[in-house]
Amino acid sequence: MTEDRSLPGLSLDQWEATKDTLHLWAQIIGKTRLALTPMRNHWWNATLYPSARGLTTRRMPLDAHNLEIEIDLVGHRLWARTTESDASFELHHGLSVADFLHRLGDLLEGLGVRADIRAEPFGVPMTTPFAADRDHASYDADAVARFLRVLQWSADVLEEFAGWYCGKSSPVQVFWHGFDLATSRFSGKRAEARPDIDAVTAEAYSHEVISFGFWPGDRTNPFPAYYSYTAPEPTGLSQTSLLPAQAEWAPQANGSLAILRYEDVRRAAASRSVLLDFLQSAYEAGASLAGWDLADTATQWCPVPSDRLTRLSRPPATGAGAAS
Repeated sequence: MTEDRSLPGLSLDQWEATKDTLHLWAQIIGKTRLALTPMRNHWWNATLYPSARGLTTRRMPLDAHNLEIEIDLVGHRLWARTTESDASFELHHGLSVADFLHRLGDLLEGLGVRADIRAEPFGVPMTTPFAADRDHASYDADAVARFLRVLQWSADVLEEFAGWYCGKSSPVQVFWHGFDLATSRFSGKRAEARPDIDAVTAEAYSHEVISFGFWPGDRTNPFPAYYSYTAPEPTGLSQTSLLPAQAEWAPQANGSLAILRYEDVRRAAASRSVLLDFLQSAYEAGASLAGWDLADTATQWCPVPSDRLTRLSRPPATGAGAAS
């Protein structure tokens, strides 16, 4: 194996404090987008997107004008732009979550925008309300530049992979609750309702889905990695094989997760091909066991032979033989 020098190292322990701060800043921006946009299925109106310089809300229509908010990880500024004007403030070490919230509010007010958000973290171990959080204030400019490079490269590969599927699929987007970049494919069938889950999760998983993504690591999985999961999870999923050899199934609280560490991708001789192989192998594992029609939903750009996809398209296992 040889290292792809275009991809930087991103060891979590070297920038975890900055990652946590950036994650909470992204939650504030994401909650602002959620407050200002019409609702969409699977919460797609709340997500952020990789941009040429960082993370963006994209254009948000308002009564009087348009608004875009961007976390610029190249110039290290937070930008708010309307059709008529723009304003920004510097991102730097020592800028706490509380300071970020206050300065963003002042910035938007100066542009004639008001967004009422639930100003507290969601889905993360941190629980301090944003306005009181002065502990998270780390910002390593070199680390965020490396993160941006990895995020953009990963988004490019996920975009290529998304182009192999012609069924319902999501954009390649950043979910700010988990701070992961993801895209999802749907079978078109509604999932069985689960009375034991909250309304947020119920909307996210209302239909059969296979998701793929990248996250920079957290306390549960303390390393950057690519992942995939199938929901609802079919019987036998974690016993299927994955590509490349370093990929593995990892048990999580809510099911099995296919994981390929970023470092294994970065050090591969052909990083892009290795990642695409992983994504396709995870998709084939979940879709074939769940009874999806892999052949009918493949586009003409999908490089996987059609006879293989036809062979993998089979009814889901049921009854006594389901676990065999």
